[in-house]
Amino acid sequence: METKQIASILKAPAPHMVGDGFRVHNFFPEGYKINMSPFFLMDYGSKIEFSARKNPRGVGIHPHRGFETVTIAYHGAIAHHDSTGNSGVIYPGDVQWMTAARGILHKEYHEENYSLIGGPFQMVQLWVNLPAKDKIGKPGYQAIKQSEIAIFNLPDHGGKIEVIAGNYKGILGNANTFTPIHLYNARLNKGEKANLSFPANYNTGLMVIEGSIEINGKEEAHADSFVHFENKGTEIEIEALENSVILVLSGEPIDEPIAHYGPFLMNTEAEIHEALSDYNQGKFGYLEE
Repeated sequence: METKQIASILKAPAPHMVGDGFRVHNFFPEGYKINMSPFFLMDYGSKIEFSARKNPRGVGIHPHRGFETVTIAYHGAIAHHDSTGNSGVIYPGDVQWMTAARGILHKEYHEENYSLIGGPFQMVQLWVNLPAKDKIGKPGYQAIKQSEIAIFNLPDHGGKIEVIAGNYKGILGNANTFTPIHLYNARLNKGEKANLSFPANYNTGLMVIEGSIEINGKEEAHADSFVHFENKGTEIEIEALENSVILVLSGEPIDEPIAHYGPFLMNTEAEIHEALSDYNQGKFGYLEE
């Protein structure tokens, strides 16, 4: 088995605000021009303290088409509402997997009780591209509570791998995906190791949420940095230099053209124009402010 080599270890780009509730570092595609298909975008909200507030901060109603949003909470609580009637709150450890497909409106805010109290807030949002054949399919919604996430316990109380999607050593994640994707939270205790294995052609990265790690016995990566791997080799070893949380993402690339405009991710410019027209005609449904 050949080791998967590191292409780069990327520091968090300068943050920007999404609405007034989400301070994020965009690692890709804006922050760094790396190919992580089927993951098109990653906004990482590093840990921040929000003061108490009666009116919750957040992002108002906006559309999406052609992809999925995957939101993972580490601190704080996020409320969601969309035009298909789905709503919910994700707390630390929970995952929300929304399939926009042919079109959806949604809004995201700090959950009301969290907003009233304030405190630490940390999250990740991924945009996962959909194949052309699924871009105009039916929207969907998967709410995955931490208690429902499949777990592989590492030996000798070394920590655990929470399998959100894909599989880890035969443990299958509960999230349904349109293309092959592995998505884990690795929670490792200091001095403990975990071994990962992905096909050579899969685009693979590690987002260090907390702590610091050594990769393949060679290079260190610290909190708020992203480790991007080359598309060769299959094996990765991570060792926790302190108690650490690592988001692991790996997926089979979607080899199709991309046309991107704002909240739309399609294959052609004509499809972008169609998405804008459909949105303006109210075809994405209705969502109350």
